Amino acid sequence: MKIKLAKGHLSDKKCETITLKDIEERLKEEGTAFYYFDNENPHKDLVELVEKLEEKGYSVYFKEVKYGLDDHDYIYEIHILA
Repeated sequence: MKIKLAKGHLSDKKCETITLKDIEERLKEEGTAFYYFDNENPHKDLVELVEKLEEKGYSVYFKEVKYGLDDHDYIYEIHILA
């Protein structure tokens, strides 16, 4: 499963992607991680990601973050603790 990371700037055209394996590797090194994902990701994919991480014993905090007044001005935030 590939998930799009949030853009660094609103003017950026392309989003980077990340996989569950990439996230797990970072968690092994650092023990905790914050990720911000693009709103183009299907909500069900992010819920599936959270469930898989919780199955592996991680504590996961997941929410939508609004950055504007428009309904489409949001990103997803995931905070993962070992």
